[in-house]
Amino acid sequence: MPRTILVVDDEKTLRETLADGLESEGYSVVQAADGREAVDVFRRRRPDLILLDLMLPEISGTEVCRIIRAESGVPILMLTAKSAEVDKVVGLELGADDYVTKPFSFRELLARVRALLRRSEAQAVNPEPETVDLGQIRVDLAGRRLLRDGEVLQVKPKAFDLLVFLLRNAGHVFTRDQLLEHVWGYDYAGETRTVDVHIHWLRSQIEADPASPKLLETVRGVGYVLRRPEAG
Repeated sequence: MPRTILVVDDEKTLRETLADGLESEGYSVVQAADGREAVDVFRRRRPDLILLDLMLPEISGTEVCRIIRAESGVPILMLTAKSAEVDKVVGLELGADDYVTKPFSFRELLARVRALLRRSEAQAVNPEPETVDLGQIRVDLAGRRLLRDGEVLQVKPKAFDLLVFLLRNAGHVFTRDQLLEHVWGYDYAGETRTVDVHIHWLRSQIEADPASPKLLETVRGVGYVLRRPEAG
């Protein structure tokens, strides 16, 4: 079966040129012209790799990257404008795997696509676990669920995104601003108190004693960190 690549770009000519070139190399290609369509196509088709322009209508490319990365480890190759240095950094921090700067040669793009697919195939030998246990709490990454002793807990979608991000970066302390950027998106205009509220919700679900948290700890004067319980 040919590998499927999702090409996301609002420039129709470029999008179709990339699709034609990739199909001539033996790949199956699906397309999306805006961010909202990109998320929809990703969820329906589950491509093997995504070419993602960061300057998109409806939903920004950085937000699309954040949404997809919260749901999947699919390789994401960003397509960026030469002057969009901040977008490159944000995209990489949100989980994109690589980027090419417009204008680019198809040969360069194809080399990066092949490299990312090879890396993805190698990682498939030791894939990310579908579930992670935190004491009595089980985090079902694939099903986006929290369970305590087999019972499904109610959790808000954004709180789950926050937990997954901290889980994937266990032991690393993040400031509130960093968590807003990584989980809510670079363009989020809300207050840092939003993070505190979501941490409070999570603690009420996963901590044995939310008033004395052992998993989601506060680092005074800095922010928050998730500590995995020691085995045994």
